[in-house]
Amino acid sequence: MAAHLLAHEVADLCLGKPPLRSLSVSSTIGEALASLKSCEENCISVWDCDHFKNVDNCICVGKICMVDIICFLCRKENVNSPSLALKSPVTVLLPKDSVLVRHVQPSTSLLEAIDLILQGAQNLVVPIETRFSGSSRRKLQQKSSPTKSCTLHNGREFCWLTQEDVIRYFLSSIGFFSPLPTASIDALGIISTEFLSIGYHSSASSATEAISRSLVDQTSVAIVDDDGVLIGEISPFTLSYCGETVAAAITTLTAGELLAYIDCGGPPEDIVRVVKERFKERNLEGMLEEFEIDPSDISSNSSLSDEEFPSPTSSRSSSGGRYSKYSSYSARMVRRAEAIVCYPGSSLVAVMVQAIAHRVNYVWVIEEDCTVVGIVTFANMLEVFRDQLESMMLGHFD
Repeated sequence: MAAHLLAHEVADLCLGKPPLRSLSVSSTIGEALASLKSCEENCISVWDCDHFKNVDNCICVGKICMVDIICFLCRKENVNSPSLALKSPVTVLLPKDSVLVRHVQPSTSLLEAIDLILQGAQNLVVPIETRFSGSSRRKLQQKSSPTKSCTLHNGREFCWLTQEDVIRYFLSSIGFFSPLPTASIDALGIISTEFLSIGYHSSASSATEAISRSLVDQTSVAIVDDDGVLIGEISPFTLSYCGETVAAAITTLTAGELLAYIDCGGPPEDIVRVVKERFKERNLEGMLEEFEIDPSDISSNSSLSDEEFPSPTSSRSSSGGRYSKYSSYSARMVRRAEAIVCYPGSSLVAVMVQAIAHRVNYVWVIEEDCTVVGIVTFANMLEVFRDQLESMMLGHFD
């Protein structure tokens, strides 16, 4: 059974994936922002290509997300002049090491891909296999439109392979791992007690570094009260739908106020007024003038109407906390600040389904009184599956 699973190559997990939209490493942050706004993806790949010297010397050096730009604009030196900050080279947003993005071949084994992910890679860059010959690809590149040309490198198109893709693959073959999937996440020891958090009354700006860290870790920042009860979260995924103007809110609001800002179809008018007043108090009219906040900003970025996906009401536990066992929603659909939660006794497969259904790479773990126990990530799950596969392989050869 393990041999059957591991016989698959990364190309098998990339079938039907769209080609990467890309940005040149010489671009500015403003150009990256425009590219992100023009596409439906949460991030865009950054490429270093030397087409003049060697057409085959083209490599993806990283990726840029809306939250990278938001956190950059929240820096003290950029707050009063966002337009000047947007002229900075996109390279200032890229990490010094390229471990987050790794190139692999379509023939790379699934086990090798898992190892790279567990070593820190967020995205594996995989060439898309096509029926075109080399000459056909060159002709396609010459005739392609400006939009199409930005997906071609070395005459080929590429796609991402992510943690979610591998978890989805394991979920489709979950029966092979029985009885592992029914074990609780507590029994499996995959609850991480080290997680990013901020107090409800703390300034949102104090969480900027944590937000950046959560983007790297593919997690989120928990917002908790004085008793450690989970009130909500500052999720990079949710922030990406707010656009760059949310930097103004992060700079001036408390964590609790920021929840109200991003937890609706658009920022409430009274919260917008608070942001503007605090900017004036701090003599930061520069950002206020350049980032005029409209209460319809968040909802206008949505491609889904309220009629298509009505926002469910969150259930409240008897203890007065915000969550109960049955509170869940789709972050992609309603883009709110509520967190996806489970319990220590939740089974591995239940947590996998929950995370995939909500398009997140993690699930918060809480007690019955809604206090935060920890967090379970796709990386935690992949470690368990890899160990299980290794055990199954050893048992097969024995």
